[in-house]
Amino acid sequence: MKNKKINVGGQAVIEGVMMRGPEKYVVAARNKKGIAYKKGSIPSKKNKFLKMPFVRGFVNLADMMVIGIKSIIWSAQQAGEGDEKLGKNEIAITMLISIGAVILFFIALPYFLTNLIGITEEQKPILFNIIDGLIRIAIFMVYIYAISFMKDVKVLFQYHGAEHMTIHCYEHGKKIDAGNVKKFTTLHPRCGTSFLLIVFIVSIFVFSILPSLMSHYYPNFVNLNVWARKGILFPVRILLIPFVAGISYEILKASDKKQDNILFKLISMPGLWLQKITTKKPNNKQIEVAICSLKKLLEVERK
Repeated sequence: MKNKKINVGGQAVIEGVMMRGPEKYVVAARNKKGIAYKKGSIPSKKNKFLKMPFVRGFVNLADMMVIGIKSIIWSAQQAGEGDEKLGKNEIAITMLISIGAVILFFIALPYFLTNLIGITEEQKPILFNIIDGLIRIAIFMVYIYAISFMKDVKVLFQYHGAEHMTIHCYEHGKKIDAGNVKKFTTLHPRCGTSFLLIVFIVSIFVFSILPSLMSHYYPNFVNLNVWARKGILFPVRILLIPFVAGISYEILKASDKKQDNILFKLISMPGLWLQKITTKKPNNKQIEVAICSLKKLLEVERK
C-alpha cells in the first residue's frame, strides 16, 4: 500500500492548493507563520449506483463543489481575508448562488441570445444548439481572459500551475521535490478547465435531440405556442445537466488515460490551450505549498 499510486486531483485556493485523493483531501495555504494545512474526508459512496459510469461524474462534481468551497473559505481565513466560520447552511447558500450564476450566464443567457437571432430551436435544433454552444464557450473564454488580468487571480493561476506540476511529478514516479516539480508543465489533461469545455461541447449534442424527443413523446408539443414550448425545453435542459456532466466526466477520464490516441488527444487539445490562460508558472514558495499539500494527502491516504 505504501508504494501504490492513488488517483490525485486538486484545486488552487487563496494562497494555497487543495489536493484530493480517493478518500481524503488536504488543503495547504501560506499564512504569516508559514504553511498551514487542513485535512478532511470525502463522503464514502456505499451505494454501487453512485459509482456507476455516467453517474459517478456528477457525484464527483458535487463533492468537488462542496470540498472546493470549504477549502476556499478556510484558505481565505488563513490569508486573513475572512475570520467568520461558515456553517453547513451558509455553504449550501453559497453553492446555490454559484449554481444559479452558472445557469444564468452559461445556460440562460446563450439560450436567450440565440433566440434573439431568430433561429427556431424546434425546426433547426442542430444549428440552434451549435450557435447556443458557441455563444456559451465565447462567454466563458471572455470571462476567463478578463479575470486573468486581476492581481489576485494571477496568483491563483500560479497556484493552479503549481498544483498541476506537482501532480505530474507524482504521476511520473519522481521524487516530489521542487527540483523535479519544476521540470513539468503547468498543463494537465485532467483539469477542471478542460472538463468545463467538454461539458459545453457535449451539451450541444445532448440538447440538439431535445425537440425531437419532446415531439416523439408528446405529439401535441409542436402545436403549443412558442412560450409554452420554451417553458418546457429550457427546464429540461437544466434537468439534463447531471447527465451531461456524467458523459463529460467519462470522456475526460478516457482522454487522460489515452493520450497516445489521436482522437482523445484532439479532445484534450482545446482544454490544454485554455489552460495557458488559467495556469501560470509558479514561484518557489507556491511550489512548496503544492508539495506540502500533496505529501500530506499521501500520508493521510496511506494511513
